[in-house]
Amino acid sequence: MPFVIIATLYGAVLIAVTVGSDSLARTLGFSVAAGWLLYEPLLVAFAGGTIGHYRRNLRVVDNRTGGNVSFLKAIARSAIKATLGWYSFLSMVTTRRHQAVHDLLTRSTVQIRDLAKARPHHYRTEATELSRSGLPSRTRRVIITAVYLIGCFIVFNGAIIGANLGRLLSDDCLYSGFCTLSENVGLVAASGGWLVVCVLCLGLGWRGRLPGARIRAADSTPP
Repeated sequence: MPFVIIATLYGAVLIAVTVGSDSLARTLGFSVAAGWLLYEPLLVAFAGGTIGHYRRNLRVVDNRTGGNVSFLKAIARSAIKATLGWYSFLSMVTTRRHQAVHDLLTRSTVQIRDLAKARPHHYRTEATELSRSGLPSRTRRVIITAVYLIGCFIVFNGAIIGANLGRLLSDDCLYSGFCTLSENVGLVAASGGWLVVCVLCLGLGWRGRLPGARIRAADSTPP
């Protein structure tokens, strides 16, 4: 898809420059922008998925109807995914139906389009729902998860302070925001790692997988 967008933009610019028309350039620019923004919502709403989904034998399904999602929901799904980027997919490792954040918020699921063409390694089955009686109380899970999140915050800030003391992070970058390229890369990597750990703590804590609020082994084993 990115290559298609780049090729389309290049072609539009080439045509506008060749013709030398400002009105044509504006029209082409608007058309390309509209097509880029509406590409995924339109195909998801009316065809069940993009070209990439179709090639991978996947379709986006509305959890409530079992059919395609509505156009408005497809727009919301695309906007959430574009805003969060790859962070939106972190929840797939902790949710029962392996849903990304944009699917959770729009109550949709990416499913196999044609089961006859699917192979076992092409998909993951729905995770077995844990027995509610074996889970710690909601209050305990929230408290323990909060403790882990606070711990992650303390460790993250301690790492930043340590980097500053070790001259890996300058005072100008830490206090004024004037960072070098290497400092920016380090901060982005550290922030991304911290966010990943926080998302995992939230998912694992809610499902009773964190030490201190873990589901009892006897109840987590199917009879």
